[in-house]
Formats: sequence, C-alpha cells, structure tokens
Amino acid sequence: MRSRVWHAHVITSVVGCTALVLGVTGTGVAQAQSRDLGRQVLGAGDGWGSEGAGTTGGSAADSSHVYTVTTWAQFKAALRDGGDAPKIIKVKGMIDAVSEGCEAFVAGEYDLAQYLKDYDPAVWGNDEVASGPQEEARAASQANQGTAIKAAVPSNTTIVGVGRNSGILGGSLQIKGVSNVIMRNLTIEAPLDCFPKWDPTDDNRTGAWNSEYDAVVVYGTDHVWLDHNTFTDGRYPDSERPSYFGKVFQQHDGLTDIVRGSNYVTVSWNRFQDHDKNMLIGNGDGLATTDAGKLKVTMHHNRFDGILQRSPRVRFGQVDVYNNHYVVTEEQKDDYYIFGVGISSQLHASDNAISLPADAKVGKVLKKWNESPLTARNNYVNGKLTDLIAVHNAEIPEETLQSGAGWTPTLRPKVDSPRAVPGIVAGGAGAGKVC
Repeated sequence: MRSRVWHAHVITSVVGCTALVLGVTGTGVAQAQSRDLGRQVLGAGDGWGSEGAGTTGGSAADSSHVYTVTTWAQFKAALRDGGDAPKIIKVKGMIDAVSEGCEAFVAGEYDLAQYLKDYDPAVWGNDEVASGPQEEARAASQANQGTAIKAAVPSNTTIVGVGRNSGILGGSLQIKGVSNVIMRNLTIEAPLDCFPKWDPTDDNRTGAWNSEYDAVVVYGTDHVWLDHNTFTDGRYPDSERPSYFGKVFQQHDGLTDIVRGSNYVTVSWNRFQDHDKNMLIGNGDGLATTDAGKLKVTMHHNRFDGILQRSPRVRFGQVDVYNNHYVVTEEQKDDYYIFGVGISSQLHASDNAISLPADAKVGKVLKKWNESPLTARNNYVNGKLTDLIAVHNAEIPEETLQSGAGWTPTLRPKVDSPRAVPGIVAGGAGAGKVC
C-alpha cells in the first residue's frame, strides 16, 4: 500500500531559527522570495552552484507538489511523486530509515559470529577474498539494507528540515544522474552498515573491514546546493565500534561524496562532525573521461569538527575552499589530514581557519596523493598566518607539493577574515540556524 503523503500549505515560524532577509544575496544568504525555506534559491554568484542558470531546486513547485513528511516511507513516496516536476519536501522531526533494526535485513543464514569464525585470518588466511555461504549471505543482507535505506532524489527538488531538530537517521540520499537539487536545514546521521565486508587482502594483506552507504552521494549530477545541514555519525561514533581481527569493524563510509562527472555544487554553512572519511570529490584516478573539466565545487563557511580525513580529497576538479573552520581533536592529531591533493586536481584553499592541538604537525594539513599543484594562501593555523605548502614541504619532504592551481575563483559573494571565521561559523553553520 502506498504511504500517504500530506501536502503542506501553511508556513509556520520556529522560535530559535534565524530568518533570512528577503531579496538579499551574499555569504550564506539565499536569494529568497519568501521566508519559506522551500522557496529560497541559491544566491547569484554564490559558488560554483550559481553558475549558468543557478540552483533553484523545487522552488517553483505548485501546491500539489509540496509535502510534509514524518516517516521514511512518506519521504520516499514524496520523492517518487510527480517525477521531475518541481517539488518541495519538508522533513518534520527526525525520521528513521532503519526503524526496524538490522535484523530486518538479514538474509539466509548470515550470522556475525559464524562469519568471524569462517574468515578468521588464522583459518582463512590473507591471500584470497572472502567467499562461501557466509559471505554470500552477508552480501545478500547488505543488499536488503541498501534497498531499504537508499532514496533516489529526482531533479528540481528541494528538501528542507522543519525547525531546529529535523532530519534523517540512517538513510542514504542518492542524488544520481539528475539536476538542480537543494538540501537545507537537515541533521543527517550517517547510515550504519549492518553488514560490513571483511577483505583479507586489503591493507597490504593484513585485512580490513569495508562498508557501504554514503549519507549523501552526488553522482553524475549538476547544480546542487547543500546548505546549513549537520552531517554526523551521531549515535554511532567510530570510537565505539568494536574491533575484530585487530581491525576496527568499520560501519561508515563517506558523509558527502561528489563523484562521476558531477558539476556546479555549492556546499555552504554546514557542520561536519565526528567522522572518519568525510568527502571525496572524484572517486577514481582512472575516471578522466568522466571527470576532467567537471567536479567544480565551492565549499565555504563550513565547520569540520572531529573529521579525520578528506575535507575534501580532490581529483580533477576546480575546487574552491574558503572561510571554513577545521578543528582537529587531540585523539586525531597523529593520523589526520584535511586537504587531499589527488590526480589532476586544481584545489584553491584560502582564507580558512585551522585549529590544531599544540603538538600536532601542521604539515599534515595537506596530503599529497598525486603531482597536482594547488593554491593555499592566507590560511591561519591556531590564529597565525601559515604558508601551508611551505610547512608541508619542510615537514614531509618526501611529498613535496607545488604551488599554483592555475585558476582564480570569482564566484565568492564575500570573503571574511580568516581570523574571524571561527566565531562566524560557530554562530551560523549547521542545521537549526535558518528557518
């Protein structure tokens, strides 16, 4: 039976949210036609997402394509309704994509205890990938979960959270092969893979647990605006995951990956919290045919707190990263990086604020994967102007980086002083800051 979808026509004010000034454009401010978040569009000149016709999402939706949803079934039904016709979906409260628990997805005779017995390196070794009945049952169980938690977002869609505490728990939003999508004011708790795969041959044949499901994946899609959201591991931090075979039982993948020829994306005023692998912009060195000349992404006024790596890791794209605040925790200081420099990347990182523990290596802010020059200027580390490339090259000479991304961003409404960024971003980034 199809889930009922309610149509919402009444706009209510929410105490504690910050209303946007109508008709004003600028840093973090939508080009708004009303105070209804669903009707607001990305401001002119606000990052790569404003290129060409800009990003308008479902702002032109008629009254029959405006929905308020309170369950995962209603949410998926609203996404399907009307195809690519402009639509606005208002998520009210925290809706759970895995409300029945992992047990609901188990296929065949899958049993974790038996899986661990079968593929214990002392029994299976590290020369062959896992195979056999338990691995087949695990894969089938994982596929069941994927069908349940993945939600395909169509073109011309705006998804907004209602008030201060609305969003999605454990769902995977697939913005795939479409155009013109907006997501705002949502708290997104990363999906927890119930059935990670043990690969004995991974990590130099010492084995590793690998998981599926990004919280949000932008795949082969143009014109996307992700704004004022909070992305987090929430109730299931990696620090609380068990270890098997001496490796963390990894149940999380990326928070927001932008891949496979996606283009013209603005990521603004979000909070990314307590996660390992945060954001890939481009997910393969061999994808030049798909990715070259695309993957144009702007990231500004976001706060990254307790993120271990990939903020972002870039391949191919012209990526503009400015006015963000990065906070590395004491526990992460020995194994972190912020900016990953990948094949043919053209990363322009400027005017950011970075907060590190006192004895953390500043050079680790940058990570070289391939020979690709970047621009890194006017960035501040612990309140001091720091030449990130020079420090990296001095501390990690075996990964010498070259300066000069070869382009200069122009789609920046306003650039704040990086010394002021921590306070500005703390007060304005994340879900619950706009309504």
